[in-house]
Amino acid sequence: MRRPTIADIARRAGVTKAAVSFALNGQPGVSAATRQRILAIAAEIGFEPNSAARALSDGRAGAFGLIIDRPARILGHEVFVMQLISGIQAELARNHVTLLFTVAEDQAEEIRMYRTWWAQRKVDGVFLVDLQVRDRRIGVLEELGMPAVVLGTPRGAGSLPAVWQDDRAATETVVGYLAGLGHRRIARVGGFARYWQSKLRTDALAQVGGAAGIDTVSVAADYTAEHGAEATRDLLKRATPPTAIVYDNDVMAVAGLGAAQRMGVPVPAGLSIVVWDDSALCELVHPAFTALRRDIPAAGANAARMLREAIAGRPPAHLAEAPPVLIVRDSASPLNVADI
Repeated sequence: MRRPTIADIARRAGVTKAAVSFALNGQPGVSAATRQRILAIAAEIGFEPNSAARALSDGRAGAFGLIIDRPARILGHEVFVMQLISGIQAELARNHVTLLFTVAEDQAEEIRMYRTWWAQRKVDGVFLVDLQVRDRRIGVLEELGMPAVVLGTPRGAGSLPAVWQDDRAATETVVGYLAGLGHRRIARVGGFARYWQSKLRTDALAQVGGAAGIDTVSVAADYTAEHGAEATRDLLKRATPPTAIVYDNDVMAVAGLGAAQRMGVPVPAGLSIVVWDDSALCELVHPAFTALRRDIPAAGANAARMLREAIAGRPPAHLAEAPPVLIVRDSASPLNVADI
């Protein structure tokens, strides 16, 4: 079936195509009665304005962009990414804005896509995730004058507004809980070392643990099950293995649980496990994982509102997320004195 055009509306309304364009774009040049007739006909025949044509008429694409440069094969298991998108999409849908989402092979490809999107007026602004230390994307977006909101620490966001989580406060919550159970050797299996969130969590664990007299160590992984299992095996083979491990995502935690059990280390009797971001998977495994719960969809919705403000010429301030809450389940328990 052929898509309705401005010419179809003009023919049915008995006016010129220019008059239809004026009416659809809210511009002067037609009477109120003619405008209403044209809008009614457009709705009746299911006319949708072409995004490129709309961009030429009012400078807006009616779309926001999100590019992820993590491997596509792991995105389906990523609680953070999926919940973030759900929050963004819920907010955008209420304002009839489209989310243009794709993945990139690396940061260089991501930057190339930003330049293309901006030159071709495909998006009005973008969301920036997985903020990296010495992140090249910040300078490029500032140079382009492209509105953007960062999901990450303001420390690495340059002049861009950020929606951020207090990683130190979350670390204090986890360490305080495990210390209260008697644990004095705590490890963390984190994500890519180049990410700001990994650096902040690594630094926070060392500082908070050190202040409490707790031995800590952080190891980098890539959020996949393979690396989660490998990191767990390496940690448990140490002369003085940790008695508790904190994982940056649920996939690595599940793999770590399996690795520990195959090595004959029972959970939680021999090893306590805590997960950074809670998920349905955390409740389905046995034992169910103790986890930090944060409102990721709310962070996405807030980022969408902030990006609308930035595009409208009202640069928003940084916004701190509500502190995460530790959901206590069965994967962490008091330490047996014989294991200290």
